[in-house]
Amino acid sequence: MSTAAHYKPNVRDTLFNLFEFLEIQKTSLGKAPFGDLDEATVRQTIETMVPVCEGIMAEAFTEGDRVPLQFDPKTGTVTLSPLMQKAYASYFETGMNALDLPVHLGGLGAPPTLAWGSFEFVIGSNPAAAFSFLGNVLARIIDSLATEAQKKRFVGPMLEKHWAGTMVLTEPDAGSDVGAARAKAKQVKDDVWHLEGVKRFITNGDIGDAAENIIHLVLARPEGAGPGTKGLSMFIVPKFLVNEDGSLGERNGVFCTNLEKKMGLKASATCEMTFGDSKPAVGWLVGNVHDGMRQMFHVIEHARMAVGLKSMATLSTAYLNALAYVKERKQGADLMSARDKNAPRVTVIHHPDVRRMLMLQKSHAEGMRALVLFNASLQDQVELLGGHKNEAAAEPNALNDLILPLIKGYCSEKVYELLGMSLQCYGGSGYLQDYPAEQYIRDQKIDSLYEGTTAIQALDLLARKVAKDGGATLQGLMGRISKTLETNEGGDALKAERAALAEALGQLQTGLGALMGKLGESVYHMGLQGNRVLFSLAEVVIAWLLVRHAAVALDKQKTATGPDKAFYAGKIASARFFCAEVLPNIELAMKQVEKSSLAIMELPEEAF
Repeated sequence: MSTAAHYKPNVRDTLFNLFEFLEIQKTSLGKAPFGDLDEATVRQTIETMVPVCEGIMAEAFTEGDRVPLQFDPKTGTVTLSPLMQKAYASYFETGMNALDLPVHLGGLGAPPTLAWGSFEFVIGSNPAAAFSFLGNVLARIIDSLATEAQKKRFVGPMLEKHWAGTMVLTEPDAGSDVGAARAKAKQVKDDVWHLEGVKRFITNGDIGDAAENIIHLVLARPEGAGPGTKGLSMFIVPKFLVNEDGSLGERNGVFCTNLEKKMGLKASATCEMTFGDSKPAVGWLVGNVHDGMRQMFHVIEHARMAVGLKSMATLSTAYLNALAYVKERKQGADLMSARDKNAPRVTVIHHPDVRRMLMLQKSHAEGMRALVLFNASLQDQVELLGGHKNEAAAEPNALNDLILPLIKGYCSEKVYELLGMSLQCYGGSGYLQDYPAEQYIRDQKIDSLYEGTTAIQALDLLARKVAKDGGATLQGLMGRISKTLETNEGGDALKAERAALAEALGQLQTGLGALMGKLGESVYHMGLQGNRVLFSLAEVVIAWLLVRHAAVALDKQKTATGPDKAFYAGKIASARFFCAEVLPNIELAMKQVEKSSLAIMELPEEAF
């Protein structure tokens, strides 16, 4: 096969989530503040998007990996491969950029469920291209946080001229420890500042002629500001200066000074960016207020959700590619006839271990999609109830915050493991560039590293999200799961799955209680056991959603015909497999939490 046609979307499962499980046609579509969209329009929009993703986006995915980025150190510019440039343009030419823009900015005003659900196709077909579309997100953030003069200067041109955008936090000596940043800012006049410093690992810090301009949202420390993250402010720093009327001025003093050589995601320009070296780097203080870290978290939270989505989307297409291969490739006799040398050769999908690997991929991909879109439905609710600052939206807002580290931490970590299993389905052929599996692995590994490593997600979950309200939001989530168990959702057909879920939920609650007790001894226990807790909580929530999906599928199956009948059978099988094969691992994980020891923290460094 040609890896240029690598992308296999699971449109049917996305539509199931949106319209049969979440029922956004009843809860979100056409309701203020969202745009005037209905189910038919949404289905048509997705039908229009998917061929673009299967076409130019997927073709550029392969070329971008094989054709190196070109970096000119004299001008500080990066040139993308020809197909990557076409992929960037196609996103705007087909109007995909308008989907999640609010109506007042000229967009369609899609609710988050639809925005994230459809963005899976973009990021699954070409993650490097998908992250170059951050300008759309930054325009929305500037529109909500900036002064009126800043909005007038930047927002319109960003959207009309399809400018790119970046988030600029990391420095050579300040990675996850953002508060150690040394980039500085000196006020010139009013909201105009000059920035100096070097930033590192900046995604798409320069993409050459693909975009007319790039807007960098930069964290820097104003002169006289205090240490740590509280001393950081956020600035709008354009590649080319922008006049008051939105027209372009001269080149600003921010340049790409190095291009990283990476394991994967090679089509994405990961840049070292130098500010204020050869000429002043002019920036505008966002909102003319010093509230940088809080402002940047609008970008960070979006990025963390996107990274989790990227992992899930990669697993989904990897599974579907592996599935297509094992249905065609003949190898060996059926195990039941292994001793019969004259037995016919069967396709690889007949072999038990291959089926086990396929179901692990299928159930996790569907479960992660359910997790992402359930969280997106909470974001729908937040907007419908007046936004993040409205007290009426406090419950879904807090639950969204709680689930975000599960999406980013669990999906990114688990998918890397499962992609190895996906490659295994091909045998030796999976190790070749003839198939996309090896590139999927290389391109996905970054997901557990950037936007906060997995351990950071676990600490965020426990020390911030759970602790900030004394565990009330977590208890509320567990209450939702208990309600499914109490109401016998799915009837007798899912009795065993509900029992497995109830057992896992109880084990998780016991383990969490044990960890809280151990924190009295040392906070190191949180660091040692945080990942286990995050993974276990994610798997309980995923199992809960899969059981609920299966209940819907059981009901729909009664009248289903053709491909739908097989689809619903697959949904039920995913829930049963996950509950039988994945949930039992939680018992061991929680026993390890209960027996958490500080022995390795007391071990001298010389002993390692």
